[in-house]
Amino acid sequence: MTPTLLRNLQIALGQDLLAFVPELILCLAIVLMLLMRLFPRYDRSHLGWVALIMTVVALLVTFNQWLGNNGQYDPRVIGENTTFHPVSLEIFSGLLVYDNFTIFLRIFLLGFTALVIMLSLLTGIPDKEDSADFSCLILGATVGMSLMASANHLIMIFIGVEMASLPSYALAGFLKGKRASSESALKYVVYGGGAAGVMLYGMSLLAGRFGTGYLPDLVRFMAAGPLDPLILLGTLFVLIGFGFKLAAVPFHFWCPDVFEGAAAEVGAFLSVASKGAALALVARFTLGLGGLTGLNPDYAAWRNAAPYLVPTLTLFAALTTTFGNFAAYGQTNLKRLLAYSTIAHAGFMMMGLATLTPEGTAAVLFYLIAYLFMNLGAFAVVAFLRNLTGSEDLRDFRGLVTRAPVLVIALGVCLLSLLGMPPLAGFAAKFQIFSALFDAGNFYSNLGSDKLTPLGPMLYALLVIGGLNTVVSLFYYVKVLKVMVLEKPLDEVEGRRPEPLPVPGSVSAYAVLLALVIVVAGILWNPLAQWSSDGVNAFHAAPRAQQLPAGGLAKGAQP
Repeated sequence: MTPTLLRNLQIALGQDLLAFVPELILCLAIVLMLLMRLFPRYDRSHLGWVALIMTVVALLVTFNQWLGNNGQYDPRVIGENTTFHPVSLEIFSGLLVYDNFTIFLRIFLLGFTALVIMLSLLTGIPDKEDSADFSCLILGATVGMSLMASANHLIMIFIGVEMASLPSYALAGFLKGKRASSESALKYVVYGGGAAGVMLYGMSLLAGRFGTGYLPDLVRFMAAGPLDPLILLGTLFVLIGFGFKLAAVPFHFWCPDVFEGAAAEVGAFLSVASKGAALALVARFTLGLGGLTGLNPDYAAWRNAAPYLVPTLTLFAALTTTFGNFAAYGQTNLKRLLAYSTIAHAGFMMMGLATLTPEGTAAVLFYLIAYLFMNLGAFAVVAFLRNLTGSEDLRDFRGLVTRAPVLVIALGVCLLSLLGMPPLAGFAAKFQIFSALFDAGNFYSNLGSDKLTPLGPMLYALLVIGGLNTVVSLFYYVKVLKVMVLEKPLDEVEGRRPEPLPVPGSVSAYAVLLALVIVVAGILWNPLAQWSSDGVNAFHAAPRAQQLPAGGLAKGAQP
């Protein structure tokens, strides 16, 4: 190896590691907590604080990367116009991508992980003895989810999914001595193994067909001509693997049982972080195959992929949202109800991805931030009430507003936001999704292309389905509030005077803080909308009608 080549490799490795610092901090935290377990003094301490501190440090580093990446612009030439975009780099020999989309998802994942660790410290699950194991699993899953959001190669997609999944299986069965928890973990493992096998088979079909797993190369080859059945089958199998992580119908079977059997803290983590990482991966994969990433858009790939990807994502989104909302209505266990609610909201977010446009993806990023606070708030209140009442069943929470008014009000804000009630963050999030659907419907309808024009009415229909599902969700969210606010407490029914629950001040502060963020984000949502738009500037806009290629092989493509 020549000195010049060695020096270039050292420089490249240094740049790659610098971009990878947040994940390295989490890995350091995992090693540190495992080493601390070797010393009796620390083995008896709650190491959740170590995980929280290291996660906050990684979050601050990531936020600094966001500021730096949006303050230093590189000139890019697209067509005949010179434009400016924040830095977008391929790191570790092209296996990962470092851009605003990656950084935005890191901020989302690390911020949420810090809040979940805080929740576990407040609820006492896990205890001191298991705190290191629990924290290591949480941080390990977060590293895997971060890799999912930045993957640029099929093998990295698989590694990221498995790194996120394996700790999640253990977390689902973390409640020792509880049969339901063990059963939920077993179901999660079985379904997860099956989905991973299907996804890996799809990847092998794509890699075998084109001789590469590098996503930009796959895009170049797909632009070369019509997509044969082998390509379509491989892409469908990969999307099935993603659908498992999203709990999209019909790959949702594990979700209600896992959420019911696992601790509410784990349910909160899986419902938000797992969905965010999976949605980021679907966006990276579908927009990549659509040729809308990289230095220059490949509109031939977009024209070939859109007639298949848009209907597929539309169908999954419609089925997932509709099933989740209707199945949630008859639930009495709050965790199971929130599990079906999670399925429904995964469908709402898939609606934004179904547009196959950066605007739809930006709406998904906005939705994710709102979903973080409202779903975490709902699960947090369930965890607090479980500690106070010993139950997670709705009928045991009758008239709870007289015994724990702060928690009930906070839960009400979260549920109404999940419903999409203005002026809360959930309303702004659904407005963004529906607006992206409407604009994309107009866009496809006006293209004048035989293959693409039918996609417009399809997206209009998806918009109607989304609106109807919002009305359906009203019934089961309001049902929870009706039981807690309007019905008499069980003690009063049995002739006893209901006593106030001893809610600690830190617990009330945590719930109120999440509720306040939901209210503020629903009123002042322009900054979040701008940050979401900045997060997708690595993706190009779909072409106008006059930019569509006439057909034939893309230049240089050799499938």
